[in-house]
Amino acid sequence: MTLPVKETTSIKLDVEVKAKAKEIFKDLGITMGEAVNIFLNQVTLHKGLPFEVKIPNDETQKAIEEARQGINMESTSIKEMLSEHKNMKNA
Repeated sequence: MTLPVKETTSIKLDVEVKAKAKEIFKDLGITMGEAVNIFLNQVTLHKGLPFEVKIPNDETQKAIEEARQGINMESTSIKEMLSEHKNMKNA
């Protein structure tokens, strides 16, 4: 079995995003290079990005902006949620 040929690649990354990602990879027990190789393998398998990338429609963009501004937001306690769930099951 022959080992794959490796190549060094230089890319520019957001410093904060890279640091956060490295911590996650550390927790997963993989290196940044291994994570990039996993991603690139998935790209080749899917013949594209291995996840959906799309621009939200107008309604979703409006909801996102309102949420960022705290508009039309409500809070519910766990107790209220469990009570509603129980009522739905008994209905």
